[in-house]
Amino acid sequence: MTLLALEQLHVSYGGIRAVKGIDLRVETGELVCLIGANGAGKTTTLRAITGLVPPAGGRVVYDGQEINGLRSHEIARRGLALVPEGRGVFAQLTIEENLAMGAYARKDAAGVALDVERAFTLFPRLKERRKQTAGTLSGGEQQMLAISRALMSRPRLLLLDEPSMGLAPMMVEKIFEVIRGISAEGVTLLLVEQNARLALEASHRGYVLEGGLVTLEGEGRSLLHDPRIREAYLGEA
Repeated sequence: MTLLALEQLHVSYGGIRAVKGIDLRVETGELVCLIGANGAGKTTTLRAITGLVPPAGGRVVYDGQEINGLRSHEIARRGLALVPEGRGVFAQLTIEENLAMGAYARKDAAGVALDVERAFTLFPRLKERRKQTAGTLSGGEQQMLAISRALMSRPRLLLLDEPSMGLAPMMVEKIFEVIRGISAEGVTLLLVEQNARLALEASHRGYVLEGGLVTLEGEGRSLLHDPRIREAYLGEA
């Protein structure tokens, strides 16, 4: 079943067309990645899906219903959660308070408590620092918190924007280990990522975005071995 479909999606900033009529789909239970260079339109695509910027044309269809024009909070209540580029944690709030913000729309206190403990199981470092304000955490710890906060809403579709950006290699491996684990649990994910190798290795399918257009798509492993991908994104001749 198709959970998310973009149909001829166009997005413009002023007179600049950042996304130029792309088609993309994410099936329920899939991990799909969107790779491309800086300025390709990847983050803009996620912002259009979540209602942060209005599409200039085309459709965003989620769970069979068009969600163009809905406000971001209305989209979030339908089961979409975004881990933004740059993490976007609430710097003055503690780890526990950030997690509570992720569950703001939920009324099941017992379930929320269980999900807090799940976050601490995924990232034991967060448990050790649960009373610490988010602004004092390292970049890797903030990324752990951003992912955990998004999971607190129990999303049907989790959108991840550059989760490895600025992180040490060991932390990148940990983050991707968790992403693969979340996918294995059945959560549907759309991943935007500059580390093409890790993204394609983890993904069921992938799309390549160049200049606001989808130029390649296919199974993750197949794209990983495509000579065009290896030359452009993996630095291989």
